[in-house]
Amino acid sequence: MSATDKPKLDRDHVLALLSHMMRIRKFEDKCAELYTQEKIRGFLHLYDGEEAIAAGIIPLLGPDDRVVATYREHGHALVRGVPMTSVMAEMYGKQEGCSGGRGGSMHLFDADSNFYGGNAIVGGGLPLAAGLALADRMTDAGNVTACFFGEGAVAEGEFHETLNLAALWNLPVLFVCENNGYAMGSAIARTESQTEIAQKAASYGIASHQVDGMDVVAMEIAARKAIRDIRETGKPVFLECETYRFRAHSMFDAQLYRDKSEVEEWRKRGPIVRFSTWLLGNHLVHKADIDAIERRLDDEIAKAVAFAEAGTDEPLETLGDNLLGPREDQPSAPAASGNMVEMTYREAVRQAIRDAMTRDPRVFLMGEDVGAYGGCYAVSKGLMDEFGPERIRDTPLSESGFTGAGIGAAAAGMRPIVELMTVNFSLLALDQILNTAATLRHMSDGQFGVPLVIRMATGAGKQLAAQHSHSLEGWYAHIPGLKVLAPATVQDARGMLWTALQDPDPVLIFENVMLYNRTENIDANGDAVDISRAIVRRAGADVSLFTYGGSLFKTLDAAEILAQDGIDAEVVDLRTLRPLDDATIMASVNKTRRAVIVDEGWRSVSTASEISARIMEQAFWSLDAPVSRVCSAEVPIPYPKHLEDAAIPQTPAIVAAVRKLMGRD
Repeated sequence: MSATDKPKLDRDHVLALLSHMMRIRKFEDKCAELYTQEKIRGFLHLYDGEEAIAAGIIPLLGPDDRVVATYREHGHALVRGVPMTSVMAEMYGKQEGCSGGRGGSMHLFDADSNFYGGNAIVGGGLPLAAGLALADRMTDAGNVTACFFGEGAVAEGEFHETLNLAALWNLPVLFVCENNGYAMGSAIARTESQTEIAQKAASYGIASHQVDGMDVVAMEIAARKAIRDIRETGKPVFLECETYRFRAHSMFDAQLYRDKSEVEEWRKRGPIVRFSTWLLGNHLVHKADIDAIERRLDDEIAKAVAFAEAGTDEPLETLGDNLLGPREDQPSAPAASGNMVEMTYREAVRQAIRDAMTRDPRVFLMGEDVGAYGGCYAVSKGLMDEFGPERIRDTPLSESGFTGAGIGAAAAGMRPIVELMTVNFSLLALDQILNTAATLRHMSDGQFGVPLVIRMATGAGKQLAAQHSHSLEGWYAHIPGLKVLAPATVQDARGMLWTALQDPDPVLIFENVMLYNRTENIDANGDAVDISRAIVRRAGADVSLFTYGGSLFKTLDAAEILAQDGIDAEVVDLRTLRPLDDATIMASVNKTRRAVIVDEGWRSVSTASEISARIMEQAFWSLDAPVSRVCSAEVPIPYPKHLEDAAIPQTPAIVAAVRKLMGRD
């Protein structure tokens, strides 16, 4: 230990440490009281017994450093400098809360102090922290991201995926495991084969240390060294802080899993008792000093409660505010050159990525095999040679980890493109997409956004059998906070990605595997494409055919066959599944008075179901016939070609559905 790692235990400093811990404890005691009065609701996880960790670490961070916490984060927020008034108001669910009342106890956010919030998902904040640190590393910012989590998180895949990424990419993260012995009611000895958590981190090559988390001075010494090492080397450091929570896991918890005597034994060596006893015994402070701290804190807490009590409820009409972010002023799209070139869908996506990376240094691509291999579908082939491995970033096979890192990098101001090799792999990242990317802006009341693009291959037709032939676009279109695109044409493949990268919100782009080799003549310069609008690909008067992605060209072929029967079909390419373009859909239905929806997803609870319901709600009186749907069969996609073809929408089935609707069958 160097001399700079030793805290200067003068009177002011020890009083500050003691005050931080007492402030947390008294705040938590008041929260428990308010909970019993039903003024604070939901889950309430208290930090009693663990105060030395936040008090010993967080004051050492600089203003530009970042903090990612867990759902037991009141203490972290208070020590970081989030005002107690706004924390308490958040607990009450008031507009004056630090998250506008939208997060509550488990989701405290504060952009002014670089406090990136608590996270109700065990281990969910780890990839976010890696992404924040990745942004700092890529911009040479020199910052540290401190990530707090409990020992229960070490059983989660995101823990291991994140530590591997942090070690692999030398990310400046201070990982702080608050090992309080119990993951909810599961004692660590009952759930972990290796109970020395620091050894788990060390196995990834990360400098790892065990610290007495009940000793605030030991915590500060360990944190000083760790933060100094991170700043000097840029590499992560892991602290396992051995502590104990005196209260229940949450206020719902009856604590039947541990004896009261165990709690009392730990209370005897609690961090506040231990430190104050030592200070008094060594005459560094006096009883009057502690009494003065208590009076000051009582007054502060009383004012915080009064502030929260006087807080205002968010009006119902703003319920949807801060779901999506405002569009910033963006560079204009490239002017059309008039020079038409033949290009494949694959080449169009590659060109869009190349153009974006040339135009904006914040843009980078990461995913499995996107670099040296060139991507599973060869979309990124050659890009690593152009832009280098820092910006064309090969990742481990850890979808949740690197998707979460992309989310964190986006929240820190970068513009990542995350490639998930196939849509079925995206399910491994669903937690990060649903619980972080889609919610961060809304839960933080607009303080943090996630300008992220996630690309993935989707669809069937290549005899890849059930686990590689999903069409799950409709699943993601169900989630508020996301935008979901399904470009079918070469022009849209390039232009929609260009536009998506200007968007302030997470955009998911589904590229149908059957389209990568399709060619079109398009302008060499490209163009932006409005990602909120459907487009009529073929005008017609008798029936509207709504589709997207891989089914578009089958539907256009069906329209030509129907024309031979005297049926004039209009084909609408939805291309954006969230938000759905109701105006274009209803305009078409109002004109033709009949609708058939072609959807490669399964029929039940599908995109087709949603569109049908909207037509019934908005255009029922225009209809001359029931809405019809052509969807994939309700079976896992089979391997044999004839069965695969039978399982997904094909041109003859579309033609047959229209003929039946028109009474021509």
